[in-house]
Amino acid sequence: MTAGRPQGAFFNDTRFIAEWNLTINGRSIEALSVATPEPYRAKFVGRAASNGGMDSPLLIERERILGAGLTETVTVRNYSREPINCRMELVVDTDFADLFEVKEGRPSRRWQQSRRSDGEKLILASEWKGNSHGIVLTFPGAQVQGRSFVSAFTVPAQGERAHTVTAAPLIGSRDTGPSLYGKVPGDEQSLKRITEWRTAMPVADLGDDALEKVIRRSQEDLGSLRIFNPDHADRVVVAAGAPWFMALFGRDSLLASFMSFLLDPSLALGTLRTLADYQGKEINPLTEEEPGRILHEVRLGVSTGQALGGRSIYYGTADATPLFVAVLGELSRWGLESKAIHDLLPAADRALGWVENYGDRDGDGFVEYERHTNQGLRNQGWKDSWDGINFADGTLAEPPIALCEVQAYTYSAYMGRALIALTHGDTETADSCAAKAARLKEAFNERFWLPDRGYFAIALDGEKKPVDALASNMGHCLWAGIVDQDKAGLVAERLMSPEMFTGWGIRTLASTMGAYNPASYHNGSVWPHDSALVMGGLMRYGFTEQAQAIAYGLLGAADYFGGRLPELFCGLDKASHPVPVPYPASCSPQAWAAAAPVHLIRVLMRFDPALLWNELWLAPALPPGTRFHLENVPFAGNAKLSLDIDMNSDSVQVQGLPDYVKLRRGLRPPLMELYNLTRSPRPD
Repeated sequence: MTAGRPQGAFFNDTRFIAEWNLTINGRSIEALSVATPEPYRAKFVGRAASNGGMDSPLLIERERILGAGLTETVTVRNYSREPINCRMELVVDTDFADLFEVKEGRPSRRWQQSRRSDGEKLILASEWKGNSHGIVLTFPGAQVQGRSFVSAFTVPAQGERAHTVTAAPLIGSRDTGPSLYGKVPGDEQSLKRITEWRTAMPVADLGDDALEKVIRRSQEDLGSLRIFNPDHADRVVVAAGAPWFMALFGRDSLLASFMSFLLDPSLALGTLRTLADYQGKEINPLTEEEPGRILHEVRLGVSTGQALGGRSIYYGTADATPLFVAVLGELSRWGLESKAIHDLLPAADRALGWVENYGDRDGDGFVEYERHTNQGLRNQGWKDSWDGINFADGTLAEPPIALCEVQAYTYSAYMGRALIALTHGDTETADSCAAKAARLKEAFNERFWLPDRGYFAIALDGEKKPVDALASNMGHCLWAGIVDQDKAGLVAERLMSPEMFTGWGIRTLASTMGAYNPASYHNGSVWPHDSALVMGGLMRYGFTEQAQAIAYGLLGAADYFGGRLPELFCGLDKASHPVPVPYPASCSPQAWAAAAPVHLIRVLMRFDPALLWNELWLAPALPPGTRFHLENVPFAGNAKLSLDIDMNSDSVQVQGLPDYVKLRRGLRPPLMELYNLTRSPRPD
């Protein structure tokens, strides 16, 4: 870890180690390999530099473990026939920079720092505006010399010497306590959690080694990104991504858990319960909290607390609140026990109250956003960079902004709440929500549609002018089902056009737009979760071949990235760039990118539970000749399914299905159609 670069060890969104540089006999170690057998553990192999260009007899093995702090064991192996004298030096330093200062390369806060040694310990402490941070470093057998630990020793012939150094962060002069995220000596909790996660995961025999590798990688990454609440052991949520977003996010955590249903629906339940606990209760312009609003993110860094008046929660997002209700609706259709659904209904109704009383700022039926202070996010949809929403000519849209996908999520929220109400016999709420959904769908298709372009505007700006950029957002509208059938074909055509589809995935912004930049964050890059939702929308409207093309493109890209899809990658054409080009600051792993392959598999199987009616809809759209086996798939509470699909014989077998659930071979009807069928006599 090198000072001045976006590297380090972080705790509570603060960099506690900025420099960590090991040398042997005054020379850097030549890196040979690195492996990460567990999410919290890495093993590095290198060799010490030798004199005269000869092979070095000293091999250096380093095992680094993250837990309540950082523990690194350095083993020096001597493969010569003579003993070798070594001088090991570890330079360690910190700056306690905020996470986003590090990301942007602008550490600006000057802490009042002190350092003192206590035998084999080095204690670095800092204070800034009443905030106290520190780190305690321990290196048995070494001496503290300035910024370094120094240890002189002899490695016997054909022998080895091992040294262990630990670093534990301090907050307010208190140690961090037991580990929540990784294994440290004497702490087996995280190892147990990871073992339990792996055991509970579906087992896939997909007839394709590369695809199975991608699914296993997704399982591992989602397991490693989980956050455990010590006060509520049953409420596990998934952090948005490493290294920049290791925190609870409303939108990201909801969508990632939704796309992970095939692995573990309890992630969605834990996310919903946790977000309900922090649901907005009052009006606070600084944090943008409003009654019923679902948070955008939880942050623990000093700069965030200062910007938010000492608060750690920021609520400035337009989409998390309707997504909260939409995900609850999906969870109910998956067969979550009725009590859990019932307990979350008050939060869902408060969320819909926010949509109507605060989200719809001008009473036109659409949800808009505009930040309350200049410290808030300028854009508050998933494309939340400052320049993420723009017109076809590249001009930035001015707020209040009504995003097309936010209206789609709201439509899905109303329909989800209506269907839940029907199962509880609450026809009044059901009919009211269904009517609101129908009105929203009609207004959306009228106001957002650009007939001369053949696609939907990405948004309406502050003057209610359609923001006419061709962007991926309208694919989310297909996914949610808000698009009229007569417009879906044109939308599919534009999404799959050369200016949108790279061969790997869907660009966030078409290459013909004024703001297009394939190496930008939101204006032309490919985001796997975005493309996966677009793929789901295309499949929902019957565009099977187009959906398959996106799925195969993303899975092919994952293979080039070692089985792990990053947060985003550059939106360059596959035809001219046969290997996907990384985006430099992309999170990896990232929760909704990790969940994307799981969602792709579910959509390719067209696996749609509808437990409100005791049905499972299944209509595989896998490649010809595919033989596909999944077992241990969670379903309907405690049930576990085994799925066998043979596209050669068009055979589908499901084992473990509860007796009361009927398997239906075919596409699940849209939510509005299900609602209408439920409200009237339904044919078998």
